[in-house]
Amino acid sequence: MVPQHIAIIMDGNNRWARQRNLPSASGHRAGVEAIRNVLYGCREHGIKVLTLFAFSSENWGRPRQEVRYLMALFARYLRNETQKLHDDGVRMRFIGERDRFPQRIKGLIKRAEQLTESNGDTTLVIAADYGGRWDVANAARALAEEVERGALASADISPEQLDRRMALADLPKPDLCIRTGGDHRISNFLLWQFAYSELYFTETLWPDFSATDLHLAIEDFNRRERRFGLRGENHA
Repeated sequence: MVPQHIAIIMDGNNRWARQRNLPSASGHRAGVEAIRNVLYGCREHGIKVLTLFAFSSENWGRPRQEVRYLMALFARYLRNETQKLHDDGVRMRFIGERDRFPQRIKGLIKRAEQLTESNGDTTLVIAADYGGRWDVANAARALAEEVERGALASADISPEQLDRRMALADLPKPDLCIRTGGDHRISNFLLWQFAYSELYFTETLWPDFSATDLHLAIEDFNRRERRFGLRGENHA
């Protein structure tokens, strides 16, 4: 069974650079190259949605020089890759807040979404200035506003109503979350959407994560029995 949707916490760029006595910028550049390899690995496996945790709400607290470099790298990626992804039939989506991004990045995000919105082969979701708690709060705020307008009764608020206002509501829930770099946590990523996702942790640092590593993660996923809170076939 092939997962429809894989989400990846791309961790380990800085450690990859330190191991090679390189500046952190080199690790981030290598991490961008890994995105290309993994995306096309997903396409080969028939995976329809790939969501990448590119920049968290908390990442703004990193050293100012590193944040500036990450913003420049993000802008360069969008300038260099959007047309290529469009030509390959990839739809680009972005989730998270956008107010704190420089104007040039907001423009590049808008252009990427508009250019690729009709593509349907593969969806690449980039979570940037995203946090799972923000996502839940944002959906709750939307429901509260509807109640204030009289468009929704508070008694009608349900998990299903909240779900429809979450980021990625129009896409299948992630079947598999992969975290590289050795840490075993989800770091405020897609908290709502991961309710029944399978979690896969690898020591491999993100710049070294290859199509072969992706294949190993999918093989591990296929050995699991997903029960979604029910009894499985092998449980009486």
